[in-house]
Amino acid sequence: MAQLMDGVILLDPTGVILGANPAALAMHGVEKVEELGGTAEGYARRFTLWTSEHRALPHRDYPIFKVLAGESIPDMVVEVAPAGEEEARWVHQVRDVSMDVDGGEPDYLAVVLSDVSGRYDAQARFDAMFRANPAPAIIVRHHDMKLVAANAGFLALTDFRQDDLLGRSLFGLDLIGGLPDRSRVQRQIEDGAVVPQTEAELLVADGTRRLVLFAGQPIDVTQEDALLLTFADLQPRREAQQSLATSERHLRAVFEMAPVAMAIVRVSDQRLKSVNAAFCELTGYDAGALVDRTAREAGWWHDPDQQGLLDARSEEEGAIRDRDLRIVTRAGMTVDCLASAETIRLQGHACVLWVFQDVTERRRSDAELGAAIDEALKDANWLSRSILDRLAALRRPAPHVAPVELSPREREVLDLVCDDLDDAAIAERLAISRNTVRNHVASIYAKIGTNRRSGAVVWGCERGMGSTRN
Repeated sequence: MAQLMDGVILLDPTGVILGANPAALAMHGVEKVEELGGTAEGYARRFTLWTSEHRALPHRDYPIFKVLAGESIPDMVVEVAPAGEEEARWVHQVRDVSMDVDGGEPDYLAVVLSDVSGRYDAQARFDAMFRANPAPAIIVRHHDMKLVAANAGFLALTDFRQDDLLGRSLFGLDLIGGLPDRSRVQRQIEDGAVVPQTEAELLVADGTRRLVLFAGQPIDVTQEDALLLTFADLQPRREAQQSLATSERHLRAVFEMAPVAMAIVRVSDQRLKSVNAAFCELTGYDAGALVDRTAREAGWWHDPDQQGLLDARSEEEGAIRDRDLRIVTRAGMTVDCLASAETIRLQGHACVLWVFQDVTERRRSDAELGAAIDEALKDANWLSRSILDRLAALRRPAPHVAPVELSPREREVLDLVCDDLDDAAIAERLAISRNTVRNHVASIYAKIGTNRRSGAVVWGCERGMGSTRN
């Protein structure tokens, strides 16, 4: 007994403690056998015992009393502390031994103790970490592949309850699916080997599956061999990728169907990724002759330096809107365009979407109209002043003026002003005072930008006001 690393307490069948080895004394924090209490009842008065879950044990369930009662206690685990203390000092794993000299009733009984405090402290720390860890995780018992624990992160991810999982087989539940090599991963799990990070489809409570990244690691802090499986949720990434793919398909459809010329250029090397049918129609090029070439190589910039200038402006302003430029068709014709550009991401690459609006015909029409007006103005003796003013306005358009909004009463007053009625006649016609008429006239002057009655008459008549039209 003295040489054993396990502790041994020797009893006779009456409950008297006959002896104990140094290991057993150390496991109770005493130096002499007498300090164990002398008898089973004395032992119970000196020490408090709990289950491994720290539930208080009644005296009859103490290992020493179970041995005296003839009960077998293979590997019973108890927490032990001196009487009066609330926290356990030691964790003992206890078994019984009976010795009989003459073949009859046992002559001696022994309680054999192993100090497993370190192991249980490690397990307690692991359990606390496992429960507090926000990363979804489960523990699978090795010998039968059944789930013995699932933390809050796993339950939140899958919407399962503990009762839905504990005691269920990992493979019987088909918890992990969608594996690229199911037989290999299953073999690794069954062998208790490390499972490297693997993408899988994790079953959730409603029967659907979520994309996850999982890994397995053997653990030895539990009372039996087990495997810790941890999971990372990849479903948001999958949904984002699906959303991006859908957006790109929509962009592609709009791009192909757009009636205006469009081209997509990759930022990194300035090569064309795609052109739409309208662009091919505008330039006369086939898409195959342009894709994966730069605009300079394709030769459709009228000014070879135009690309660099536009790129610099795009970087400075973030986008380009309605910039005048010229492109050259396959036939060598020059096309006047208004170009706009916006940065987009396509298939993970930064690109620039170019939109070209052909304004060649409009520019030609504007030029022809301007030339005709200039020619008319050279000999204007036969034209009235109002026609000359109109032609001059067409040749040199005035800045845009915001529309004037008159109230219904102001329009009534201006109608009568255009009919050449004075304030008194207007007041009588509308049954209002002359001061009210003056206030309305002043408001009209302010809105239309004049300070004379004649100016108001001209403004109103140009807009069809008054009962007599000029």
